[in-house]
Amino acid sequence: MPSPSLIDSIYSNKILMIRPRRNRRSSAIRAMVSETSLSASDFILPMFLHEDQEDTPIPSMPGVTRWSLASLVREAGEAHALGIPAVVLFPKIDESLKSALAGESHNDEGLVPRAIRAIKAAHPTLCVITDVALDPYNSDGHDGIVGRDDCGDLTILNDETVEILCQQALSHARAGADIVAPSDMMDGRVAAIREALDSEDFTDVLILSYTAKYASAFYGPFRGALDSTPKEGDKKTYQMDPGNLREAIRETLLDEAEGADMLMVKPAGIYLDVIAKVRETTTLPVAAYQVSGEYLMLKSAAAGGWLDERAAVLESLLAIKRAGASMILTYFAKQAAEWLAAT
Repeated sequence: MPSPSLIDSIYSNKILMIRPRRNRRSSAIRAMVSETSLSASDFILPMFLHEDQEDTPIPSMPGVTRWSLASLVREAGEAHALGIPAVVLFPKIDESLKSALAGESHNDEGLVPRAIRAIKAAHPTLCVITDVALDPYNSDGHDGIVGRDDCGDLTILNDETVEILCQQALSHARAGADIVAPSDMMDGRVAAIREALDSEDFTDVLILSYTAKYASAFYGPFRGALDSTPKEGDKKTYQMDPGNLREAIRETLLDEAEGADMLMVKPAGIYLDVIAKVRETTTLPVAAYQVSGEYLMLKSAAAGGWLDERAAVLESLLAIKRAGASMILTYFAKQAAEWLAAT
């Protein structure tokens, strides 16, 4: 930085030697000095699926669909053809299959294992990531097994939940998942899942841990897509307080020590400071999830004519990457990939 005396000299002589705008003078120069850029390979496409043969548009998320199995495979292939390297699967489970112990979550012939096998058979080079959590399968709508404390109040049973999460991760690994992504926020689940996978010789299956998943108000449209809203209480005893940053560092250090291969921050756009701090803390790849509420805000503003959708979406994704994300889960993945290919 120039010294005060130099600055005084520059301005007293009315001579500007230092002109940062020279580096912005043309598109060619701006491209050469650009610090952050986007490509399709930065994106992971979240995909919703169900047992129905018909595809169902999701009212709370305009432009997003809950896919039948056949359509899921086709849509995943289209994403891969655009250069998107990975998809992550989120199932809507029929109410009749939900239970207090979420037994359907580790059914080897369940919806997700069948979807994994179908995608990998059709698109073997596409990376398949699975959500490891109990809320789609739990009749209580929570990410863990529900119990009661001595006062009769609802509590989430951590260790009992982890045992089931391990079974769920193994079921996904047997079906051919490349990466399992525990999103439940139970303590110790990364180490337990790593041990379970290794004990069954799935040493090459990666763990993408939802390391800093906040109890955010921006998940509403997603819960509508999966019909997974808690029947009682909320998720604040296991998801993180939105006011906490240092706690994210504690979770980062724990997940890294327990054997996670990648870490995630969720949500993304309103937690850029957390992404940056996690990036500074670890050498592991950092993912960030641009969640349903962030998606819906951009879509709604664009539909109302208040924002240029393409420009706003790409800027939002660029900001997430600039903050330190190595990969971005976004419902805009296909659109963004198409936009970038056209530039």
